Amino acid sequence: MAILDIITYPDARLRDHAEEITHFAAPGVQQLIDDLLQTMASLPACVGVAAPQTGHSCRLLVIDCRNSRKPPPEQHGLLVVGNPEILSWSGMEIGREGCLSLPDHTGNVMRAQTIRVRFQDRHGLEQCLDLSGFEARVMQHEIDHLDGKLFTDRIVSRKTDLFTRKQRG
Repeated sequence: MAILDIITYPDARLRDHAEEITHFAAPGVQQLIDDLLQTMASLPACVGVAAPQTGHSCRLLVIDCRNSRKPPPEQHGLLVVGNPEILSWSGMEIGREGCLSLPDHTGNVMRAQTIRVRFQDRHGLEQCLDLSGFEARVMQHEIDHLDGKLFTDRIVSRKTDLFTRKQRG
């Protein structure tokens, strides 16, 4: 396993639409999954990483909200998500988001409160989950990376909803 470098804005690869995964059993796919998990685990307070953030243009992401600053009471734990599709959503709320690929900023973003997502797990088996709250927000954020979108694309006003992250000394 390896800890992968995170590419940052304005790298043009962050704007690419990622390719669907067709063979989950391929050694390269399984290695990338392990590397994404290792990368996420190595970063403090990290709750998700999408393959495009590491320069790999495939529809793959990992999330785990258990170790967040405020872990949600109901969640699914560690998820390996390939080829995700949001089937339905309900409720909307504004929440503050940050991103490894935009390390100097956070922003207020409107997201669905609950979503139903269909995806393939690390073995290519189809799964369908209902997610809510912070876990739903994280999934939507990471899926955006697969579509070449950043959280800054979803803020209403760069003047009132984008913030410079406080630097820790």
